[in-house]
Amino acid sequence: MDRIDAHHHVWDLAARSHAWLDPEPMAPIRRTFTLDDLAGPAAAAGVTRTVLVQVLSDLDETREFLALAASSDLVAGVVGWIDLTAPDAADTLAGLPGGLVGVRHGVQSEPDPDWLTRPDVRRGLAAVAAAGLAYDLLTLPHQLPAAIDTVRAMPELTFVLDHLSKPPIASGEQEPWRSRIRELAAHPNVYCKLSGMVTEADWAAWQVADLRPYAETVLDAFGPERVMFGSDWPVCLLAAEYERVAAAAGELCAELTEGERAEVFAGTARRAYRIS
Repeated sequence: MDRIDAHHHVWDLAARSHAWLDPEPMAPIRRTFTLDDLAGPAAAAGVTRTVLVQVLSDLDETREFLALAASSDLVAGVVGWIDLTAPDAADTLAGLPGGLVGVRHGVQSEPDPDWLTRPDVRRGLAAVAAAGLAYDLLTLPHQLPAAIDTVRAMPELTFVLDHLSKPPIASGEQEPWRSRIRELAAHPNVYCKLSGMVTEADWAAWQVADLRPYAETVLDAFGPERVMFGSDWPVCLLAAEYERVAAAAGELCAELTEGERAEVFAGTARRAYRIS
C-alpha cells in the first residue's frame, strides 16, 4: 500500500544558518540532515513518498528543495516559502520550477495573533489559491481564531493545519484548543496533519495514551478523509525515532477501517496536495 509522509524537513547547516537550533534543548538535532538520512527509517516504516516542508523564510531554500525533489524518487512535492506580503507574490510563484504543492509561513513566530487577517497577507494567500496550491497553517492555539476567520473568508483556498496547531499535550489541557479545532474543521477546505504531537508531549516520558485525546479530536472533527500522517522528522527526534512516531500514528488509527487508514496514510495527502 502506498504510504505518504506528508511532513518532514531537511537542512544543511553548512549552507545556511538555522538560528532556531541555537537554544540548548535543540542540541540533539543541531546537525545536517539529508534525504539519505531519512531514506532508511522511512523505508522501514513503509513510507514510499514524502512531502518536504520549508524550514526557513528563505526563497533560496525553497528553490533548493524543489531541485532536491526533482532529483528524488522519494519526495512527491515541496511546501515552500514565499513572502506572502510582497506585491509580486503571484509572480514569484509563477517563476518557481515544478514540484511545489504548497506554501507555508511561520505564523507561530509572528507577534501579531491576527497576522493571517492582514490585507497584504490575504492578497498573498489569494495568489497561492490562484496558483492551485495549498497553504499550510503553522499556528499556535491562540492564533486559531485568526485562522478560522481566514479559512471562512477564503473558501477557494485549500488549507492544511500543521501539527494540530500544537496543543499543550504535555500539560493535558484541551480547551480552548479542542473547541477551536472543531470550529476550524467545520470548513471543508481545511485538512489536518497528524504530526508534531510527540514534541508537544513530554519528550522523555510520552506514551501513546498522552497523544490519543488530541488525535481523537482531530479524527472526529475532520474525519479520516481530511487527516494525513506526517512524521515531522527530524524535529521529532527530540522525542522519538522515526519508527516510533510512525508506529504511534498507526496505533492511534488502529480503530479506523482499512479504508480510513488508507486515507490517513496516503489518500488525504494526495488530494490536499494534488499528488499524482
